[in-house]
Amino acid sequence: MELTVVMPCLNEAETVATCVRKTIGFFAEHGIDGEVVIADNGSTDGSQQLARDAGARVVPISERGYGNALMGGIRAARGKYVAMGDADDSYDFTTLLPFLEELRNGADLVMGNRFKGGIAPGAMPALHRYLGNPALSFVGRLFFRSKIGDFHCGLRAFRKDSIMRLGLQTGGMEFASEMVVKSTLAKYDIREVPTTLSPDGRSRAPHLNTWRDGWRHLRFLMLYSPRWLFLIPGLLLMALGLVSGIALSFGPVRVGEVAFDVDTLIGAAAAMIIGFQSVVFALLTKVYAMQEGFLPSDTRVQKIFGFWSMERGLIFGGLLALAGFGGLIASLLHWRINNFGELDPRESLRLVVPSATALVMSLQAVFACLFVSILGIRRRQHPPLVTDAAEEAAQVVDEAADKVAAERAEERAER
Repeated sequence: MELTVVMPCLNEAETVATCVRKTIGFFAEHGIDGEVVIADNGSTDGSQQLARDAGARVVPISERGYGNALMGGIRAARGKYVAMGDADDSYDFTTLLPFLEELRNGADLVMGNRFKGGIAPGAMPALHRYLGNPALSFVGRLFFRSKIGDFHCGLRAFRKDSIMRLGLQTGGMEFASEMVVKSTLAKYDIREVPTTLSPDGRSRAPHLNTWRDGWRHLRFLMLYSPRWLFLIPGLLLMALGLVSGIALSFGPVRVGEVAFDVDTLIGAAAAMIIGFQSVVFALLTKVYAMQEGFLPSDTRVQKIFGFWSMERGLIFGGLLALAGFGGLIASLLHWRINNFGELDPRESLRLVVPSATALVMSLQAVFACLFVSILGIRRRQHPPLVTDAAEEAAQVVDEAADKVAAERAEERAER
């Protein structure tokens, strides 16, 4: 079978039969060997029977959620290619031919683009059309260097084997983002075709929740990009803290009528520590995600950890700690010179704050190296013992012969 069209369904009695009939008509018109699979997510309005009567195969999916329903339908698909779209009659399934042609020409994933194809009046809320979808699609393109203009278009088609290799996990609306992100990271051939969006044919409110599902999409995009979630903010904080700290260590800094002194130095130290911790989190997250298969292997990260062994990390942490202790000893000497009396905070803090910062960062570095080493311990199973069949048979024969000889010896002894 060439094409399976999967439609997630939860109480779509008003529109599901129309969508099925349109799709079957599309198959007949273009001579396509195809099927329609309704991934039913627990409908209570008779959608299942209406879909069967229209010619679809209904697959019950017990676990609720848009992503769960779609993955259940994709697993049940018999076609080499799979197209997916909502069963609310907002997408025109008779226009799937450009998607199928791109797949035949070698694409792994073909995305629809509603902004290029046209959005009918009333088909999409203004908040989604002008803010939500454009903003989230921009974040996806920025974080993952994707060229897709409409990350959340519900009409898309793909090679079943390619998508099954991705190991998609999310069960909600963020499934749409996960498919694009993981396909991009896997360097799949992703193409885009214009598609239209019409007002759905339902009289009830849609299942989509603007703020909840929008946040779930954004959260997914951030969690799958340690670089933007941790690394870049961390490097910016470290740079700000380092430049400010160096400048303020030698005395107050004036910008116009504003004076920056030791209070700002403490803030710079906090920025250094938080930034360094954020960079460490980026590396730990990347290593863990690579080990567990959430993210593909990154040669740059592998080179870093190939060079940066636990021993080198411990040496680096030790040097930072020595620098911190050296600063603290210098501050004690400064205190001794003043007969352990009251000190001017503007003088003493210029020694204490950088020293304490170096000590904290040294411990962060040591703990991070130890934790990365723990992540590097791979679970390993010993291979099963492989025995030669002829050798095993000979051993059985020898054991039987020994047993017979022992029985005869016993008989002779009794006589």
